[in-house]
Amino acid sequence: MTEGADVRLVLFDVGHLTHPDAGTIDALARLQLAARRCGCDVRLRDPGPELRRLISLAGLDDVLGSGLQGGREPEQGEQPGRVEELGESADPPV
Repeated sequence: MTEGADVRLVLFDVGHLTHPDAGTIDALARLQLAARRCGCDVRLRDPGPELRRLISLAGLDDVLGSGLQGGREPEQGEQPGRVEELGESADPPV
């Protein structure tokens, strides 16, 4: 990077994270916060389904979810951006 460069976007390739945990989410959220304080934004490239689920479970979709790029393609019949639930539900379909 050249001196005086105006960085607005930081791209992190997180595709190699095979077992993300709460510490991973904490670090990514802190990174996003620090970047925003500096006038930048963070994008996560190729997050796996486990990382996407953790971001959602942590309630950080607005903070980290908007910065997701890439990832897997939805399977046939699966809604894009949705978590596929396994097992039978006691609730009737709506």
